[in-house]
Amino acid sequence: LLDDSATPVSLAISDNHLRATVGSYTFTSKLIEGKFPDYNRVIPRSGDKVVVADRLSLKGTLQRAGILSHENIRGVRLNLSPNELQVFANNPDQEQAEDVISVDYQGEALQIGFNVGYLVDVLNAVKDEQVKLTLANPNSSALIEASGSTGALYVVMPMRL
Repeated sequence: LLDDSATPVSLAISDNHLRATVGSYTFTSKLIEGKFPDYNRVIPRSGDKVVVADRLSLKGTLQRAGILSHENIRGVRLNLSPNELQVFANNPDQEQAEDVISVDYQGEALQIGFNVGYLVDVLNAVKDEQVKLTLANPNSSALIEASGSTGALYVVMPMRL
């Protein structure tokens, strides 16, 4: 509902709901009760494998591979090696996708799986030309951020493929 226009936003908050009105649009959401965990605890801090990639190239590669990923789990496998990222996907119809892009990475090889939709969603949200992925191992979350570090952090859980 929000864009770059100067249209005022009206917020109404009750005990159970939040309502935002922008122009002729009204958005109402139920507020969730409960104590939320400390979000800082889910941000991975131990990643020693740092990859810097062109955001649009990575997004295009993931979108192409995602076409042939399994329609239910949407999994893609990333094979990381020095200066190269290979993206693999397959589906029950024995169709496969494989694509390779150049990245800035100098660490040891790593193979990790993700839901391609989650990665593409993050890349759509980041507006910088370069994106930085920080990884630790195939079982740990990935930390994704704009290489210009705008302050926004994205955490994506891996999946076993």
